[in-house]
Amino acid sequence: MTNKLKYFVGNWKMFGDFSSFKIINKINNFYSQNKTFINSKIIFCVPNTLIYFFKQKLKYNSILLGAQNCHHRQHYGPFTGSVNAKMLKKTGADYIILGHSENRASGESDKLIKMKVESALKSNLTVILCIGETLLEKNKGKTLSLLKKQIRGSINKNKNLSKIILAYEPIWSIGTNKMLDPKEIQKIIKYIKSSFLKIFRTRKEPIVLYGGSVNGKNIELISPISEIDGFLIGGASQSSKKFIDIIKNYYK
Repeated sequence: MTNKLKYFVGNWKMFGDFSSFKIINKINNFYSQNKTFINSKIIFCVPNTLIYFFKQKLKYNSILLGAQNCHHRQHYGPFTGSVNAKMLKKTGADYIILGHSENRASGESDKLIKMKVESALKSNLTVILCIGETLLEKNKGKTLSLLKKQIRGSINKNKNLSKIILAYEPIWSIGTNKMLDPKEIQKIIKYIKSSFLKIFRTRKEPIVLYGGSVNGKNIELISPISEIDGFLIGGASQSSKKFIDIIKNYYK
């Protein structure tokens, strides 16, 4: 049984300033005025500098806000330039992206990501945990084993699993406009869900998002895949029109 609620998560990365709220506001107004999309949840993970400002400006609770990473320590300390999960929660964040391929490429290990996940959960943030393979790992047939390793290595079995969302992003697909065949995507999402159930001995399927060059055109190719519970959207989320087109075309 898949989740009926569909997630549309925008990852702004290093983009935006206070004036960029107009993008959020247009999407917020669109969402609030269209009951057709009532079963959608919209989340924007923006730079830390914008979370509090956007939170104060949002007139409705239609759009939720998240951060894009955090320090692994739960408490304050001598970590110049770092921000922990507790600080992000106080700014107004409800979600946080962790384990993104860009951060993994910079040296973040599963062990470090696990500490960040634990810290975020303790601060009552919902974690969007990114997993995915490189093109080399894909060509070597290591996709499934790697995803299972990332899931097992990044999540503590004793933690609140209901506060963890998985986001499958083939690294080779991010920003390239290349996408797996829909049947292959379906197979991988099914594997992620079944592996999660076995690893953590739970009966509740995880929420699994798909990411990697998602746009208003290719969303129609993958919208029939019922196993996908939503999408992690990068560059297209920096435009209100492109983001709204994704939602509209998904529900065509």
